[in-house]
Amino acid sequence: MEEQKKTIPEVMLTGDRPTGRLHIGHYVGSLRERVALQNQGGFDELYIMIADTQALTDNAGNIQKVRDNVIEVALDYLSCGIDPNKVTIFLQSRVPELFEFTCYFMDLVTYARLIRNPTVKSELGMRAFGDSIPTGFLTYPISQAADILAFGTTIVPAGEDQMPMVEQAQEIAHKFNSTYKEVFVEPKIMLPKNESCRRLPGTDGKAKMSKSLGNCIYLSDDAKTVDKKVMSMFTDPTHLRPEDPGHTEGNPVFQYLEAFATPEHFKTYDTGFASLEEMEEKYRQGGLGDVAVKRFLSFVLNDVLDPIRKKRHELEKDLPAVYAILEEGSKKAEAKARSFALRARRAMGIDYFENTKFIEKQQKAYKRAHEQAEAYEAYLAKQKH
Repeated sequence: MEEQKKTIPEVMLTGDRPTGRLHIGHYVGSLRERVALQNQGGFDELYIMIADTQALTDNAGNIQKVRDNVIEVALDYLSCGIDPNKVTIFLQSRVPELFEFTCYFMDLVTYARLIRNPTVKSELGMRAFGDSIPTGFLTYPISQAADILAFGTTIVPAGEDQMPMVEQAQEIAHKFNSTYKEVFVEPKIMLPKNESCRRLPGTDGKAKMSKSLGNCIYLSDDAKTVDKKVMSMFTDPTHLRPEDPGHTEGNPVFQYLEAFATPEHFKTYDTGFASLEEMEEKYRQGGLGDVAVKRFLSFVLNDVLDPIRKKRHELEKDLPAVYAILEEGSKKAEAKARSFALRARRAMGIDYFENTKFIEKQQKAYKRAHEQAEAYEAYLAKQKH
């Protein structure tokens, strides 16, 4: 059994909905880790999916928004350092097997289990559908499980909010394997090592940075926009004057610094502190104003984003080349998913055309039945005479 486990390819899959440009929460929560993983070379295959079909679950009446943002997300991937020679970047809508798996998996999950999913509950609360919840939105954990399982994924790098989704994929893989035959791998989530990166708050202090809430700093924001957003950030409401003692815990400005600031930043920019720990301690004691801390954060973020912006500007000069990368990746992804679809159909016993032995077996059964019927008719005819 141990030897069999070792032969399972190490496959990474993750992705994003193209409902807007990607922001720094995506970067520290997953994107930065994806680049590191591709460069470490510890995986046999790496896939990144642009989930355009899933984006339609709550944008069915605004397809142009999804169409326009496919290229935005692709540009963000490439500008952050995702290498299409190492990673297969593909469009969800161009892999029909994903919808086939979604259909099969729907029969393995109850309605009660779906509505218990914490991520679904949270998303439904944010969108306030009322009684008009699109079925596709409610069932998107099943669709997401199909996305993960269709490629034999072993690792899903994602933020903390995606844990319930990966757990759902594990359950579905287990249910399918025990109901039919073993086909799917039960994936595991890979969370960011830095806890501050797991769920970066919004600039307004809300629990999560979200495109739909408009509280983001985007990877493509220019330096001036970043400065403006940082200077208007929510901080500690009790820290009214620089001399007042402040709170760093739950303070978005310090959470961002924990996620992005490095020792080199403290050497490069004259803050008067040798480390983030020293800065935090001074803020807690009193004597350090929010403006000074925000100014430093702005320097740090622009330092991180500047090479990303420059690469993006170069990529924007040749969009057909970016679409060619997506097309090639989608073909490659479809071929991989197709192989899993054949295995799944075989396990379920619905591989009608591919399973010639099954057809031959049925043919023999019919032939035997006909022979028995003919023999019985001959027997009855004999009895009459």
